[in-house]
Amino acid sequence: MKRFGILLLSMVLVSMNAQTNMKLTTPAYLQKGDMIAIVAPAGILKNRKHVIDKAKKLAESWGLKVVIGKHVFTQANHFAGTDEQRCQDFQEALDNPKVKAIWSARGGYGSVRILDQLDFSKFKENPKWIIGYSDITAFHNHVHNLGVETLHAMMGTSMQDDPVDIAETIETFRKALFGEQLKYTIKSSKENRKGTAEGVLVGGNIAILASMLGSDSQMNTDGKILFIEEIGEYKYAIDRMLQSLKRAGYFNKVKGIIVGDMTKIRKNTTPWGSSIEQLILDIVPNDIPVLFGFPAGHESDNRALIMGRTVKLSVTDRLSSVSFK
Repeated sequence: MKRFGILLLSMVLVSMNAQTNMKLTTPAYLQKGDMIAIVAPAGILKNRKHVIDKAKKLAESWGLKVVIGKHVFTQANHFAGTDEQRCQDFQEALDNPKVKAIWSARGGYGSVRILDQLDFSKFKENPKWIIGYSDITAFHNHVHNLGVETLHAMMGTSMQDDPVDIAETIETFRKALFGEQLKYTIKSSKENRKGTAEGVLVGGNIAILASMLGSDSQMNTDGKILFIEEIGEYKYAIDRMLQSLKRAGYFNKVKGIIVGDMTKIRKNTTPWGSSIEQLILDIVPNDIPVLFGFPAGHESDNRALIMGRTVKLSVTDRLSSVSFK
């Protein structure tokens, strides 16, 4: 029994080390004439058809062909169709060799309910971009462990905003999709922790990251740059989720932290007593750089991030940068 336990531990360590060091596959960048599929793996799209039509027109303006999943506008209580219907649309997009990218219509909640029903066999043979943020973090995690890069970027419902107001959001999405260089320089926050780091970018929505713990979709963050963002939570809830990630080893060997938007944080009747920035600084190691205020998440300025790609993080007094390799 002891020998079996040692063997099992060795296998786990080898697996984790392989995940840490593996080189992820970059799906083919899109070209004019390629097809992109809009699907809804999570929340309901009630009265949103006109918004998805705008998203379709945007992609078409870039020379892309657009196919919309059969059940995108289906209503099944909280979800855009039953688990089976949402899974069917996503599976068809995964398996269709003509589809070069899968663009989530919206997030909300529900992606985790279909992850284990999906067959990624053909996807691994023919990788394609999976795009979205928020609840789509479930896919970013899961697909990272399959060894393929994904795109944390605007979704179809982002087009509910005036295109002028989300010009950077749209343009960085286009650049990422068509393989143009991504580099961001932003004003430094006084709460930042200075330093430089280089590593593979992982992460996403904190609540979804925490919900992946203990599953096949949990990531190994050793040697990586962790991006986090959140919306609509109390500070104590954010702390609870970060504590869960800490106990699972998320911050033990992480190289750096990029903090995106912390949107619509709720006020508890009992004051928490510190800022969100301090809450995060208290949870991560003292010797790694931390960049606050990166424009990605649930605000109108939602810059595209290639998850699984090596980035260089530089945090200084005046300007900080995130550069993709």
